[in-house]
Amino acid sequence: MQKNGAFALTFHTIVVGFVLAPLVVIILVAFTPENTLTIPTTSFSLRWFQAVLVHPDFMASFVNSLWLATIAATISVMLSVPAGIAITRYSFPGRDWLNGLFLSPLIIPHLVLGVAFLRLFALIGATGSFAWLVVTHAIIVTPYVLRLVMSSIAGMDSSAEQAALTLGASRRTVFLRITAPMILPGITGGWLLAFINSFDELTMSIFVTSPQTITLPVRMYMYATESIDPMMAAVSAMMIALTAAAMLVLDRVFGLDKILVGQK
Repeated sequence: MQKNGAFALTFHTIVVGFVLAPLVVIILVAFTPENTLTIPTTSFSLRWFQAVLVHPDFMASFVNSLWLATIAATISVMLSVPAGIAITRYSFPGRDWLNGLFLSPLIIPHLVLGVAFLRLFALIGATGSFAWLVVTHAIIVTPYVLRLVMSSIAGMDSSAEQAALTLGASRRTVFLRITAPMILPGITGGWLLAFINSFDELTMSIFVTSPQTITLPVRMYMYATESIDPMMAAVSAMMIALTAAAMLVLDRVFGLDKILVGQK
């Protein structure tokens, strides 16, 4: 196997450093004891993390985002698994149209979606509804789940399913005991990506949230327009840590290569 040369290693190091540098700066600023956005040089402090945990608005928005992302990701999985199986394995009229419909949120700017949903909710009287907020998030995160589910289905060996059907197993039993476990890495990875994207969604959420359903990114945006202090860095550092922990768990349990590329 050919090894990377010194130039390639240097280039990759610079790219990775360029990507990680802003995250490292945010994490360092979160531990500052000062009242301004400065990197600590003499001492570290947890005061801004404590301030986040006792801030009622931030905690309420965190709970809203947690429930919203969990429900939206779960709904997207429930839609993507049957849709992925149908699109990948069967040929029927409208298959390409259905695939394009599910993936269309990837090409529509979230600003446009936010304005459109705001107008729709105003017409049907659903403004401020948490249930409709879940629907909007489920729509925009479903493509992430669908792509990984389709990749897992396309990469799996169907001989075990055929053997089970030949031996008299029902299609329901085959799906629950063979198909679902084999594509579980794709389902889990898709759910996690959907959760992260829903949890971090800001542009569209600004238009469709209400004072009772403000999500954490919207709360951070509102707070930043009024005051910029290290509390914002502390919230960002906590979100980075949660995302990194979730990805580490997935890598240990399934392997990110199987999740992001498809199980072979």
